[in-house]
Amino acid sequence: MQNLLEGLPKIQIQPNFLKDIPETAGVYIYFKGNTVIYIGKAINLKRRVSSYFDLDLETKTAKMIAEATHIGFIQVDSEFEALLLEAKLIKTYMPRYNIVAKDDKHPLYIRITKEDFPRVLTARRVDDPKLSIRLRSGLRSAHTVPSLAFYGPFPSSKSVYTVLRMLRHIFPYSDHKIGRRGCIYSHIGLCNPCPNEIVQSTEYRVLRRKYIKNIKNLKTILDGKIDKVTKDLEKEMKVFSDAQKFETAALVRNQINHLEYITRPRLPSEFYMENPNLYEDSRKRELSELKNILTRSNLVIQKLVRIECYDIAHLAGTNATASMVTFTGGEADKDYYRHFRIRKAKGGDDYGAMREVAQRRKNNFTSWGVPDLIIVDGGVGQVTAFKEKIFEVPVIGIAKHPDRLIIGDVKIKLEGSALGLVSRIRDEAHRFARRYHHSLISKSITNAVTN
Repeated sequence: MQNLLEGLPKIQIQPNFLKDIPETAGVYIYFKGNTVIYIGKAINLKRRVSSYFDLDLETKTAKMIAEATHIGFIQVDSEFEALLLEAKLIKTYMPRYNIVAKDDKHPLYIRITKEDFPRVLTARRVDDPKLSIRLRSGLRSAHTVPSLAFYGPFPSSKSVYTVLRMLRHIFPYSDHKIGRRGCIYSHIGLCNPCPNEIVQSTEYRVLRRKYIKNIKNLKTILDGKIDKVTKDLEKEMKVFSDAQKFETAALVRNQINHLEYITRPRLPSEFYMENPNLYEDSRKRELSELKNILTRSNLVIQKLVRIECYDIAHLAGTNATASMVTFTGGEADKDYYRHFRIRKAKGGDDYGAMREVAQRRKNNFTSWGVPDLIIVDGGVGQVTAFKEKIFEVPVIGIAKHPDRLIIGDVKIKLEGSALGLVSRIRDEAHRFARRYHHSLISKSITNAVTN
C-alpha cells in the first residue's frame, strides 16, 4: 500500500488543475509535499474535489486546503468500492485531517471476531471495552474476544452502516452472543443460519459450514476482492445446477445479482437537482473525448453516435454465451441489445467465439443497422478475431487493470470522461452476457423445481 501512493501521480493544485480530475467514482488524496494529509471518497471525483474550491468551507477544512499542495486520485467502479478503499488507505496513512475531522472521537471500525461463530460488529477502537465478555467459568475477570479481522477506520458511522447493510442482505451474519432461540434478525433472513439455532440443530456441521462460508465471503469483499467472490459464486452455482440442486443454485444466483447491484456505479439525485441537464451534458462530453482519443490514434471515425460492445461469458468453457449492447448518443439503447449462444466455437475458445459472433452480426447489417464503432472486451487477440469478419467498421478493444483501449496493437490509457463512457459500456456488456448465461441455468432450475 505504501508503494501505491508513492507511485501515484500527483497533480499540483494551481489554476485549471481540475481539468485533470476524472468524473468517475474513486478516492482522492490531498498531499502537503509528499505527506498525505487527507483522504476522501467520491462518486464523482471531479465534482467532489471542485466543491472544496467553490464553497464556504469550515475552519478545519479551509486550513487543510490552504496547506495542500498536490492531489492524487484512484478510480474505482462504484461507490461501494470507494468506501472500502477509502477506509483501507486511511488505516494505512492515518492522515492528520482525517483524524482532526472526527472532533477527537475515535473512528469507527468493522470487526469480525475469532469465535466458533464469528460475529460482525462495529468498534470505536481496536481495544474497545464494549467488545469484552465475562467468562462465567470460575467468575474470572473480563476477557476481550480475539479478532479475526479489523476493517477501517471509516471516516463516518454512516459509511460503516452503509457497507454492513448492503452486505448483510447478501451474506447474512450474526452480531450477538449465543442464545437459546433464533434472534430477531433470523426471522427476516439477516442472520441465516442463526448460531442460536445452529447449536441446537441435528445438522450442526452443515449449518455451521454455511455460516462460516458467509463470513469468509464477507471478509473477502471487505478485503477488496469483489471479483473473486463473484467468480467463486458463479462456479458454485454451476456445481449446484449440475448436481440438480436447483433451489440452492437459485439462491446463489440471487447472491450474484445482489452483489452486482451494490457495486454498480450510480449518481445521487441531488446532482441532477443542481443541474437538470447533467445527464445530457455528460454524455456529450464523454463522446467528444472518446472521439478525440480515437482520432489522435489515427483511427478514422466519421461520426460517433452508435457504439456496440461485445463480451463472451462462460464457466470453464461451458455454456458459452455472448452479448451485444448498443449505446446511442452515449445512452443504452436496449432495443438493439442481442444475446448469442455460442454454437460452433469449442469451450474456452474466446477467439473462435468472437469470430462466430462477428459473422452473425455482419449477416444482420441490413436489418439491425451498422454501428459507428465496435468495442470488444479483451485484448489484441479478441480485436483481431473480430476484425477478420468485420472490417467495414472500426473495432477496438478494452483491457482491464488499468483500463486501456486496444487500437491495433497499441494500448492507450483511458482517462477522464471517455473512461467513464467506455467502462460503462463494457460493464453493461459484461452484465448482459452473464445475465443470459445465468438464464440458461435458471431455466433448468425452474423446470426442475416445477416438475
